[in-house]
Amino acid sequence: MNTLLTIIHGLAVGILVSAPMGPIGMLCIQRTLNKGRLSGLYTGIGAALSDFIYALLAGLGMSIIIDFVEDNEAILQLFGSIVLLGFGIYIARKNPAKTLRAKNKGNKKKKDYMQDLATGFLFTFSNPLILFLIIGLYARFNFPSPEFKFADYIIGFASIIIGALLWWLLITYFVNKIRGHFNVRSIWLINMTIGILICIMSVLGFIMSLIELL
Repeated sequence: MNTLLTIIHGLAVGILVSAPMGPIGMLCIQRTLNKGRLSGLYTGIGAALSDFIYALLAGLGMSIIIDFVEDNEAILQLFGSIVLLGFGIYIARKNPAKTLRAKNKGNKKKKDYMQDLATGFLFTFSNPLILFLIIGLYARFNFPSPEFKFADYIIGFASIIIGALLWWLLITYFVNKIRGHFNVRSIWLINMTIGILICIMSVLGFIMSLIELL
């Protein structure tokens, strides 16, 4: 029963740390609509790997890193906001017609998926403040428990990465299902909307971090 509870709690942490529809979620949806399910899924996998690393750091008691994040929260948020702004501008200017032309010509290569994975990872990893969400989830689900043995840690952390991947599988599946209902113009409008929302988030984060620093 303890093992089952560990798996359930690990899955819950993995899903809930991925579920907030922040910039990475928007990027995943945008790529699924523009380039197909695999592109969005690889983006989600990159984000899941980043979340998993932060989950390991928090779960294994990497107090030095956690203290560093706490002491430099405003600076890190400032850096993350700049990264967000760059992504937001890029997405808003993205022309779906070019993507469709490239797809029709058969230019889609495996390396593009690796780029999707890498940007998904770096995009998420650029926001170490996710550690605080993970710590809060750990406290909510009593994970990891003081009674954990080595095998429990393996099972628990494996459940976290599985939970995160399940979330991105579901998101890309449902978005891909409705993808056929969008034409080039509607996808362009979605790109613009998502890009503008990400830019707004980044500007707000930038202003908040400047206020903390000043």
